[in-house]
Amino acid sequence: MNDGSPVAGVIARMQQRLDELPDDLAHRRIFLSTYLRTTRAVGDAIDLARFEDPAWVEDWDVKFAELYLVAHDAALKPGARASRPWRLAFDAPADIPALRHVLLGINAHVNYDLPQALLAVISDADFTDPYLMERRRRDHERIDGVLAERVSAEDDELGGARSLLDQVLTPLNRLSSRRFLRESRQKVWHNTVELQHARKQGPDAYATRLAELELLSAAKIADLLRPGQVLLRLAVTGFGVTLPPPV
Repeated sequence: MNDGSPVAGVIARMQQRLDELPDDLAHRRIFLSTYLRTTRAVGDAIDLARFEDPAWVEDWDVKFAELYLVAHDAALKPGARASRPWRLAFDAPADIPALRHVLLGINAHVNYDLPQALLAVISDADFTDPYLMERRRRDHERIDGVLAERVSAEDDELGGARSLLDQVLTPLNRLSSRRFLRESRQKVWHNTVELQHARKQGPDAYATRLAELELLSAAKIADLLRPGQVLLRLAVTGFGVTLPPPV
């Protein structure tokens, strides 16, 4: 990866946060480390021209990561307030399995932050161009391929922290991971379109719809905090959330 690229810059900022986390918040390193490795993989994919519009994907990926950094910093700053999904993810018990910490972070970031990041790099005018939007949608889906390639590697990273039952179920867990990545991406695209419709109506309409998405994402995180085999449950119930039609 080009050390001077915007993605390399945001990776450096993530590494700084990782290095500066206090010992009493060591459990937060689990998701941050996973996200850092994933962002590096996306940066490598951009360099290898795996996307139709690498410059757009790079801009999007950086804005996406910045939403996480804002939430991370807010959770550490007295008086600041992260969104409800991130508060639940960050405040989860430190001793829950490492895999669950990762899933909590993914949920908050993908279900709540990703539609916002997409809207930051897709204008209202862009939405009127079917050809351009199809390109954007295809690049959005190509991220699945990059993430799917990371599933086995990340499973190995977490291997020492997983229970015996988790290890026995590893092949099914990996299949479930790929399935919910794909399913959540499809729902993210739907939610992005819903938020864009609200954005055209004005700030109040957008704020209302974003608040709905915040509640849905927080409810999914609350479900992930329940006892049991999380990936097996997600394989049945799904990972993403879907904004209903506006009232």
